[in-house]
Amino acid sequence: MRLSRYFLPTMKDTPGEAAIASHRLMLRAGMIRQSAAGIYSWLPLGLKVLRKIERIVREEQDLAGAHEVLMPTIQSADLWRESGRYDDYGDEMLRLTDRHGRDMLYGPTNEELITDIVRRELRSYKDLPKNLYHIQWKFRDERRPRFGVMRGREFLMKDAYSFDLTEESARHSYNAMFVAYLRTFARMGLKAIPMRADTGPIGGDLSHEFIILAETGESEVFYEKGFDAFDPLAAMPDYDGDLQPVVDCWTGLYAATDEIHDAAACPVAGDDLITGRGIEVGHIFFFGTKYSAPMGAVVQGPDGSQIPMQMGSYGVGVSRLAGAIIEANHDDNGIIWPVAVAPFDVGLINLRAGDAACTGAAEDLYADLRQAGFDVLYDDRDERAGTKFADMDLIGLPWQMAIGPRGLEKGVVELKNRRSGTREEIPRDGLVARLKG
Repeated sequence: MRLSRYFLPTMKDTPGEAAIASHRLMLRAGMIRQSAAGIYSWLPLGLKVLRKIERIVREEQDLAGAHEVLMPTIQSADLWRESGRYDDYGDEMLRLTDRHGRDMLYGPTNEELITDIVRRELRSYKDLPKNLYHIQWKFRDERRPRFGVMRGREFLMKDAYSFDLTEESARHSYNAMFVAYLRTFARMGLKAIPMRADTGPIGGDLSHEFIILAETGESEVFYEKGFDAFDPLAAMPDYDGDLQPVVDCWTGLYAATDEIHDAAACPVAGDDLITGRGIEVGHIFFFGTKYSAPMGAVVQGPDGSQIPMQMGSYGVGVSRLAGAIIEANHDDNGIIWPVAVAPFDVGLINLRAGDAACTGAAEDLYADLRQAGFDVLYDDRDERAGTKFADMDLIGLPWQMAIGPRGLEKGVVELKNRRSGTREEIPRDGLVARLKG
């Protein structure tokens, strides 16, 4: 993509309304723009990141055996009255009435709607288990929306819902999502620690939230040093096998947020207890028949009896992850994207756009990189070199290449790794191999 033709409205100055790094950098890098309090438009650069996060989430859900659907953003209030949550949910729910006087709502979550779908279609225990997910926009009317996409009112979320005949089977479904979440965040370059959590308005008796470590995180966290040795991507899990030992490995170590951490009762001390800060990016729940029983979501069991399905729900904040990744990956100059979610692979800078030799070399390299399969942002603007370098650091692509008169004389291109900051001069013919290596 040629930057001269791309819609990338970067900002030099720090926006006054942005209190945390991700909000500042997403605005400055031209990823988002606010349309109302806690509601944002996603511009091309931000949308590319969002789509890459979605892709990883979707791939791991599919591998774990979940099936994708798409539910609407607007739901009938009658479903929520069936479950008993309509009046209990509180002011965060955006309630509305259609032209026929029917009570509707903008969905903050989808337990009721998915239960309604499943109760209409599944009749027998032979139809189970099932796990259905979608990636859809949600709305929660936060009293004080802040921190950009980290705590907005409208947000993109992946929510999955499992349906099983027995509690044992339902806990297997829960474990499958537990493992899938660990893999999902690891693929994005994030270290996620599962912590037992309150079930809140979702309900149930088993819940874990997934906290990624970031110096600017919203919560103080305490965790056992042993987590550092765990690698969720070391082997592909057998989702049809027994996942409980894997879950036990992760939950057997101490981990707690400051809300529940009790220093006096903590079983870990000294160098074995690490204190840091974290951001919640995922939350999973097992709640049994909390929704299936009152809503009549039953199947016929082996003995002919009607059995309420055992359910769980599993959420990932897709748009929140874009901000959380930045919180965990930035410096004073801008964003440092992990390779898997970077909007482009390479930033190519023509240091002297008015010079025929530089422009010709940059155009040739741009074509070669694209031919080799790299997604390239080519800065072909007639701007000062300092401006181009600053913009590239701000948007944080993994690699930067700079072509200028001095390098052309030597037959080299300057290559910079954004994360390490190291620069090296690479012969023009060796650049593609260097990036692939």
